[in-house]
Amino acid sequence: MGVEPADDWRRGAAVDTPPPTSPPTFELAPDDVSSIPLWPVNEIVDGVFFVIGTVLVMWLGWIVIAVGFDDGWYAIGAVFLFWVLLAYVGVPRLQEVLSKVYVPDYFIGRTLTDVGVLGDPVNLALDGSEADIHAALLRAGWTRADELTIRSSWRIVVSSVLRRPYPEAPVSSLFLFGRRQAFAYQQEVDGNPSQRHHVRFWPVPDGWKLPGGFEVQWLAAATYDKAVGISLFTLQVTHRVDADIDIERDYVIDTVRYAVPETSLRMIRDYSSAFTTRNGGGDVVRTDGSLPILDLTRLRAPEPDRVEPETDALSRAVSHRVPPPSLLAAAVMSLAKATVTLATVLVAVVLSDSLETTATAREVAVMGGSALCLIGLWVFMLAHHAWARTALMVVCTAEAVTQLVDLSTAAEVHFLVLTSTAISVLILIAVSSGGARRWVGLGRRA
Repeated sequence: MGVEPADDWRRGAAVDTPPPTSPPTFELAPDDVSSIPLWPVNEIVDGVFFVIGTVLVMWLGWIVIAVGFDDGWYAIGAVFLFWVLLAYVGVPRLQEVLSKVYVPDYFIGRTLTDVGVLGDPVNLALDGSEADIHAALLRAGWTRADELTIRSSWRIVVSSVLRRPYPEAPVSSLFLFGRRQAFAYQQEVDGNPSQRHHVRFWPVPDGWKLPGGFEVQWLAAATYDKAVGISLFTLQVTHRVDADIDIERDYVIDTVRYAVPETSLRMIRDYSSAFTTRNGGGDVVRTDGSLPILDLTRLRAPEPDRVEPETDALSRAVSHRVPPPSLLAAAVMSLAKATVTLATVLVAVVLSDSLETTATAREVAVMGGSALCLIGLWVFMLAHHAWARTALMVVCTAEAVTQLVDLSTAAEVHFLVLTSTAISVLILIAVSSGGARRWVGLGRRA
């Protein structure tokens, strides 16, 4: 009412560029600007095997449903195998494929899960150094979450089974600006590992600004875990998040301002539209769209000396030069499968009077060669040879397809055969993953 457009920042800045004085013409941009570059050959190969692995998982799941159910313990084993394939392999694979297509690769106020699905909303910003944040959160009674290592993973299992408190329990990885959280803080509720306050932090890239031109140094996502349950989107066991994330956001702010009175607070109103949606675990989340900014610069906390965390040798190795967990698990399965195959060959040799028949000799040679080839390719791949990873994907694909065809046409399916086939498919999934690709891309130097 009575406000000039140029004076109302909500209506945008006025543009003083004069209109064209001649008929406009349209010219395409140069090819190196407007055209979409072709994928490199290695990315095409990875994409092909990624899709093949996803199809094989669905094929195996169909076989488990169609012919994998018998009476007794086999039925329980088949149901459990189907759930593991669906929740931890099949659905995440589909989500990763689809998220590459429809999830934007720029800041929209949402974090991403490890498969690229929209995660928790960004609902807090901070100014100050990393030392300022650590000092403020520790003074406010928060506990820094452990990194996800073999030791912390085992502690999670023990604390969940025995219902022991674990105040430093690690949080799952969420990604912003293409990076996982730099660190996270939490507060366990009444010693119950299934309930906790927690907040993740990401540093803002140099020169980056929020929509609207606002400048901050850190962004954070604060949510409250109210229970352990099953994810609606993946059927995995996970923490369930309380819907009203603004209450958790305000709780984080109040605890810091109470413990650190010199902290100042600013607010960006309508930073995003107020919405009710779901996070990566399928939990409903609501926010009013405001973004508070905690200013911790007055703390001027001294930067701590950089020292190596006190962790065991195995955890340090995992953090640096040991393959990702999925790749290690697949390696164990591969070695187990090769061991069983070699044992089967030895038993066949012992029980046979001779290997004079061509069929028996061929069978022994194929089984033994396959086992040795599998182990050899794993050794070369773990030594960061990209060609070995490609060859291993080819071998696993051929083996998995052959086994799935045999299972599809078999009159009766044995659970051990089904398990062996599942291992072949899971190995292909692990080898074709992004973590495996990054692993073989590492140099030989530590």
